[in-house]
Amino acid sequence: MEFLDPPFMQRALLAAVLVGVIAPAVGVYLVQRRQALMGDGIGHIAMTGVGLGFLLSTSPVWMATAVAVVGAVAMELIRWYGRTRGDIALAMLFYGGMAGGVLLINLSDTGSNANLTSYLFGSLSTVSTEDVTAICLLAAFVLLVTLGLRRQLFAVSQDEEFARVTGLPVRALNLLVAVTAAVTVTVAMRVVGLLLVSALMVVPVAAAQQISRSFKVTFVLSVVIGTAVTLAGTVTSYYQDVPPGATIVLLAIVAFVGLTLLATPLARRRARQSEAASGECTLEVTASRSATDELRV
Repeated sequence: MEFLDPPFMQRALLAAVLVGVIAPAVGVYLVQRRQALMGDGIGHIAMTGVGLGFLLSTSPVWMATAVAVVGAVAMELIRWYGRTRGDIALAMLFYGGMAGGVLLINLSDTGSNANLTSYLFGSLSTVSTEDVTAICLLAAFVLLVTLGLRRQLFAVSQDEEFARVTGLPVRALNLLVAVTAAVTVTVAMRVVGLLLVSALMVVPVAAAQQISRSFKVTFVLSVVIGTAVTLAGTVTSYYQDVPPGATIVLLAIVAFVGLTLLATPLARRRARQSEAASGECTLEVTASRSATDELRV
C-alpha cells in the first residue's frame, strides 16, 4: 500500500473515486437518451473555459465549469430549435470551443500548450488541493441531481412525450441533464482528460447493460465498474508510469469486452429456459383442452 503514502496520490485517488462514481451516474441517462457523444462535445467547449481561466489567472476548473454549462445549455437549445441545420451549429460550437481554448491559453502569460495537454488527457499527479475541493463540491451536485431526481430523469430519458403528458417539466429536466453532464465533464477532466471523459461516461454503462435488464441494476453496476476502473487505472499509472486517463479508458473497454463475452452464454441459457417454460405452458394448455373435449363427449 505504498502508493497511499505520497500526498499527490491521496488527492489523485480521491478525485478518481469521485469521477468513477459520477461519470456513469450521468452517462446512464445520456445513453438512454441516445446522446452518448454529448460528453465529447461538452469537452471541446470546456477547452475555452480552461484557456480563459489561464488568461484571467483564475481557477481553470471553475472557469471551465461555467463555460461548459453555457455550452451545454446552447447544445440543448439547438437540439430543440435547430432542426435541419442543428448539426452544423453543433459542429461550429464544438470546433469553436477547441480553437478558443488553444488561442486563449497561448495569449495568457502563465499558460502554454503543455498546460492544455494535462487538461486534454488528464494529469492526476498535478491535482492540487484546490482542484480536489472543486471536484468534491461539483461531484456532490451531480450526485444530488442523479439520485434525487432519478425517477423524473428516467421518465424523460425514456419517452419525452409520455413524460410531458404526465405533467413533468420536460424542458427543465432536459436542461438539468445537460448542465449535470457539463459539470461531470469538468470534474473528470483532471482524471481522464476532456478528450476521453465521454468514454468514462458511456463505456461502464454499456458494459453494465450487457448483463442487466433493469435501469436500477444498470445504474448501480455501471457505478461499480466506473469506480473499479478508475482506481485500478490510477494505481497502475503509479507503478507502471503510464498515462492514467488512457489506462482508465482501456480498462473500461476491457470490462465491456469481458462482460459481453459473459453475457452471451447467459443470454443463451435464458433463451433455453424461456423456451422450456413456453413448452410446458403449451403442454398444459393442450392437456386442458383434451380433458375438456373428453368431458364434452
